[in-house]
Amino acid sequence: METRRRSVVKAAIWNVIGFSVMTLVGFLATGSASVGGIMALVNTGLGFVTYLIYERVWAGISWGRAHV
Repeated sequence: METRRRSVVKAAIWNVIGFSVMTLVGFLATGSASVGGIMALVNTGLGFVTYLIYERVWAGISWGRAHV
């Protein structure tokens, strides 16, 4: 079973990656590092919360797990 701590760490690492990519995309789309950074920050915050909820929902679903 996935622990809450593991879900939070996975979400945090994933969001660091997503923040980096979104900052670059925002910069390329707007030509502004500050606007790109703000877009990335908002996206990362929303993504972190939704991913964490998603992980916790799946942690409670037993479908598809191998029972040892």
